[in-house]
Amino acid sequence: MTSELFLASLQLAMPEIILAVGALALLMIGVFSGERSAPTVTGLAVALIIASGLWLVLVPGEGAAFGGAFMLDQFARFMKVVALIGSVTAMIMTVGHARSEQLDRFEFPVLLVLATLGMMLLISANDLLALYLGLELMSLALYVVAAINRDSLRSTESGLKYFVLGSLSSGMLLYGMSLVYGFTGNTGFDEIAFVLASETRSLGVVFGLVFVLAGVCFKISAVPFHMWTPDVYEGAPTPVTAFFAAGPKVAAMAILVRVVSEAFLPVVADWQQILVFVSIASMLLGSFAAIGQRNIKRLMAYSSIGHMGFALVGLAAGTETGVSGVILYMLIYMVMTLGTFACIMAMRRKDGDNVENVDDLAGLASTKPFMAVVLTALMFSMAGIPPLAGFFAKYFVFIAAIEAKLYALAIIGVLSSVVGAYYYLRIVKLMWFDEATGEFARIAGELRLVFGLSGLFVTAYVIFGGPVGSAANAAARSFF
Repeated sequence: MTSELFLASLQLAMPEIILAVGALALLMIGVFSGERSAPTVTGLAVALIIASGLWLVLVPGEGAAFGGAFMLDQFARFMKVVALIGSVTAMIMTVGHARSEQLDRFEFPVLLVLATLGMMLLISANDLLALYLGLELMSLALYVVAAINRDSLRSTESGLKYFVLGSLSSGMLLYGMSLVYGFTGNTGFDEIAFVLASETRSLGVVFGLVFVLAGVCFKISAVPFHMWTPDVYEGAPTPVTAFFAAGPKVAAMAILVRVVSEAFLPVVADWQQILVFVSIASMLLGSFAAIGQRNIKRLMAYSSIGHMGFALVGLAAGTETGVSGVILYMLIYMVMTLGTFACIMAMRRKDGDNVENVDDLAGLASTKPFMAVVLTALMFSMAGIPPLAGFFAKYFVFIAAIEAKLYALAIIGVLSSVVGAYYYLRIVKLMWFDEATGEFARIAGELRLVFGLSGLFVTAYVIFGGPVGSAANAAARSFF
């Protein structure tokens, strides 16, 4: 690689370089300043992620870097901005809860920055090795933050479960990559697609494809690789769970889109069958298993599994419309999830205790009307009720499935959405029609801001959704 190409590659990867160098600097600040530096390091970490996002938005430039292993296109740029918004929002939400959740140590924001760096690298991966490195950088940081509250048995258990199952998924991913490399002779996505298009695909490639998809599906908690999600969501500190539910899901879905739409596009008939099965299983399990949940974090875990199934409906279509629908779905899902977790973090009694049962929301409309109104809008949006943002998210992926003649998938998706509406509407009923059992403490300013903005987004999407949809369409054209 010539010096000119290397410098051009560095410029394309500058947002990642900002995060990497910044994370090392923050680590040094924390080490030499001690535990008292936690608020300072957190503030600098937020500024670092914002700086990376501003560079991404304001500085033009697209193309392949580092010998084609790193790709910056419209799709990568859009998904990176979404992931960065999710990361910085989740980090801001931890500010008022750091001490009570025992997150007031400087390592926590540094780990979140490293996880965000892994997400960025994952979204731009254009090579199987780059995919693995980005995925592991993100995952290793998440394993640690899941168990960061060492005094909590639940937190330690959730971190251990996540680590063991995550290691299993990484092994499956590596095995799949080795099969793909063995039968195609390449690790680059473009080269793999060229070989698959010019030769008759072999059984070994199909096996490799299955294992690669299994490894990535674990990260988006799609059935049957979902088993870690309810326990980790419930056991991890709530700010950590909010982080898990936002950026990492966006990044994992982005690389899944890139893998099937670039590397394995010539064998669309093979991966389409896999995604249809995973999508149906995720939608059904997410809808039915959540009905009996009483812990709101476990309910959100099953809700997340269901939403990943809905997003995969669009990807299974294998068309530009479908990919555009997935991009839009992940943006709307992330906003709804962050707003809901802001409400969950605000479920704190006046004596300082956090509560997590769904029944604790009873009578919320009479004690905290603003919070009740916003949470109602978010629940309606998650249920897919028009004209809220969640309705448009589901509408576009179902339309893509219908255009691809996947009628059974679309019908099952609609029926699953109807079933899932039950547990969302049950929360609304508790807030507005049941008697209050207690009153929550004053809501922190950062939480009020987050769920206020998310509520505004889902209710006003029908007005300003056009530009967002246009940006999603432009991102989807990167592959077609």
